[in-house]
Amino acid sequence: MAEEIVNTRDAGMIDNTDVTSKAECSGGSHGPDSLPEKMKFFDPVLKIGILIVVAGFVVVSVYYGSFVKIWEITIAQGKVFSFFTYASISYSTVTLLYLLFRTFLWIRYKPYTAAQYAPLPKVSVIIPAYNEGALVEKAIKAAIESGYPGDRLEVICVDDGSKDDTFLYMQKARARYPDNVELIKLPRNMGKRHALYNGFKKAKGGIFVTIDSDSIIEKGALHNIVAPFLKSERIGAVAGNVKVLNRYEGIIPRMLGVSFILSFDFTRACQSTYGAVLCCPGAFSAYRADIVRQVEEQWLHEIFLGEVCTYGEDRALTNMVLRKGFYTIYQNNAVVHTQVPTTYHKLTRMYLRWERSNIRESIILSTFIMRRYRERHRILPFVNFVIVNLRYPFQYYAIMFLFINLAIYPANIFRYLSVVGLISFLYMLYYIRAEKNSDFIYGILYSYVSIFTLQWIFPYAFATLKSKSWMTR
Repeated sequence: MAEEIVNTRDAGMIDNTDVTSKAECSGGSHGPDSLPEKMKFFDPVLKIGILIVVAGFVVVSVYYGSFVKIWEITIAQGKVFSFFTYASISYSTVTLLYLLFRTFLWIRYKPYTAAQYAPLPKVSVIIPAYNEGALVEKAIKAAIESGYPGDRLEVICVDDGSKDDTFLYMQKARARYPDNVELIKLPRNMGKRHALYNGFKKAKGGIFVTIDSDSIIEKGALHNIVAPFLKSERIGAVAGNVKVLNRYEGIIPRMLGVSFILSFDFTRACQSTYGAVLCCPGAFSAYRADIVRQVEEQWLHEIFLGEVCTYGEDRALTNMVLRKGFYTIYQNNAVVHTQVPTTYHKLTRMYLRWERSNIRESIILSTFIMRRYRERHRILPFVNFVIVNLRYPFQYYAIMFLFINLAIYPANIFRYLSVVGLISFLYMLYYIRAEKNSDFIYGILYSYVSIFTLQWIFPYAFATLKSKSWMTR
């Protein structure tokens, strides 16, 4: 099944290393691979401290006895409580088996590689910008100097009514690359969809590439993100590999640096094997221009619950490509480094925006995922949709179960904390295999942060689904 949409390396193709060398990126004054001097001592100390604390949870939980006590307490609550507990255990078993299957897909995944002598299509890179300052110039520079042939490349940067010096930096880039850069300045802030829409309207390429203005692509990234379109006309959109640009600017970016690998690289690689990546990210994605032309008006004026949609433009456009019967795939060799929040307040705002768009577009996806929206490869997207979305009732039941359990037997908190640490470590094996560094420890820390400080995001996002605020503007 997946053989038709996942290409392997073969003769006559360029090896990945020829086209994916690191771009000269900057996260503050440091590139994405440079550890600041002040962190060279603090970083290993913190990592060791995290491991010691998790090990302490395990030791204390063993000291207080077995997990049988938890089960006895559960059964004592009555039939209804026991029913939901058995249901949760059944769902956990299914998700474990599904995780094993996804691991097989992840190992099996291979990106498309660029054909050495294949004619390259004209590419239009659209970069929407709002109050981005100097970083937008770096985003334009990275796109122009990515190695894609200049006579086949245009970069259209759209100033979405910025109130700072963003347009001045755009003009500097235009002066430096007059043959390849075009600028659009909107009279007022209209939102990212409108900025992209204006770029699409001006673009002349056969492939549209979207890059966020706070994101820096690596050299060779444009070659790699275009490669799948040359191998199959059934591919309508390609998702890039999003990594954290400013991961040394604090604990939160360090944690997100690991989370992005698991949430984006692992998940999208699995989805790519059956051609149904659910979100081609705004930070770096590519689309067939003729498909975008077919849906751009509907996409711009998307209505949900009677309100015009202002965020989640990437997930919405991906949904529309899927609905047209095309495949959406992932290229892990098309790498972009993007800025992420450095404070809890900004992090929650980002997650609220993502979660609202995820809920909205999942509801929309449900209207066609069970239909014959394409000829083949429909079963696995449906299975993934069901299993992933069933997690919500069981996840919040587990939280309720935890509070009841702790009220009866408070010492169980140590068992719970140890289980969180051990399970998160198992997930970190994916990160270790992919990245081969000790930053996985920040992923373990992120598991605790997520469980104890971010569980309110989904219910609040669901309750405020009609909100149109971008929350970063």
